[in-house]
Amino acid sequence: MKAIVQSEYGSTDVLRLAEVDPPVVPDNGVLVQVHAASVDAGTWHLMRGTPFLIRFIFGGLLKPKIKILGAAVAGRVEAVGQGVVQFQPGDEVFGELSECGFGAFAEYVCAPEAALALKPANVSFEAAATVPVSALTALQGLRDCGQIRAGQKVLINGASGGVGSFAVQIAKALGAEVTAVCSTKKMDMVRSLGGSVGADHVIDYTQVDVAQTGQQYDLILDAAAYRSVFDYLPVLAPQGTYVLVGGSTARLFQVMLFGSWISRISRRSVTCLAAKTNQADLVMLKDLMEAGKIVPCIDRCYTLSEVPAAIRYLEQRQVQGKVAISV
Repeated sequence: MKAIVQSEYGSTDVLRLAEVDPPVVPDNGVLVQVHAASVDAGTWHLMRGTPFLIRFIFGGLLKPKIKILGAAVAGRVEAVGQGVVQFQPGDEVFGELSECGFGAFAEYVCAPEAALALKPANVSFEAAATVPVSALTALQGLRDCGQIRAGQKVLINGASGGVGSFAVQIAKALGAEVTAVCSTKKMDMVRSLGGSVGADHVIDYTQVDVAQTGQQYDLILDAAAYRSVFDYLPVLAPQGTYVLVGGSTARLFQVMLFGSWISRISRRSVTCLAAKTNQADLVMLKDLMEAGKIVPCIDRCYTLSEVPAAIRYLEQRQVQGKVAISV
């Protein structure tokens, strides 16, 4: 089969299209013919091996143990192991592969059934493939870390990106009043997310400093954390929650190391999300898509051989929504 492979850490120059052996299906495995995948920040972190901590988490201090990247996948079941009960050949599925070896940038990938769910019937394979990483992160950040409730005022920073664009729609679906933060040229896109479920309010961060508006929010989901969490405390309501789900490594470590201390002194909850693959959440996202409450926004779609170009585009941080890979 064809796959995008890497044998060392580095820029997109380390990626190449190659012929490799297809995966062998274990008793508890599902062989998926990949129709689509997507790229996310985790893809280029793994490709580059930065921050260095990621090498301890996924193995390979000097050279990557993960040879085929790609965590989000959508495709059709080709074969199943004898222990698989949820799926059968021909089923259309989507899933998240970060806890079972990655491998979506290939014509075939094998995954345990718990990493997959039936694909929504009303979306394309490409659209479905944009969901498993970014929408799952948004859902768990809002619901599990943020304890979102209907009627709350929610601020989403980085609302035009992969996680942010899903977070706006999920927060609206859960009954929140949503304020989205993005740049000037992305405001129209954020307003129109999902058709009727776009943000209630949109702030252009190039013109307005949200930390100086005086408005307070019950929940802040930061998907583009490039400024200190202390900047957001004045607009975080008493007993409110700040959740970091993406952004710079420096801000991630600030919240990881000092979040508990900041929470104590501010009397607000400051935390960061460690998203975890969850089949029940994939099913929930499927239901939201089939109900029209989540509509994936695809900025660009590349072919398998163009994965390096897709990652380079993502690294420019100008993506509106998601970048898909059509396999």
